[in-house]
Amino acid sequence: MARNPFMSLWLSAANRVANTGRGLAMAATRRQQAAATAATAKEVSGFWARALGATKKPRRSKRR
Repeated sequence: MARNPFMSLWLSAANRVANTGRGLAMAATRRQQAAATAATAKEVSGFWARALGATKKPRRSKRR
């Protein structure tokens, strides 16, 4: 059985396209996971800050 150079070129191109698509999908997934993690951490810290009575200090007015 002889090698087919056209089949090899076609498969190489198909693999390149598939891997590019996979890489883009993985990058989008990582961005979404990072955003969800940050939002969750913000919500949790805000909840516990309110639950434990942490408040912002009032700003002092400037004297002239």
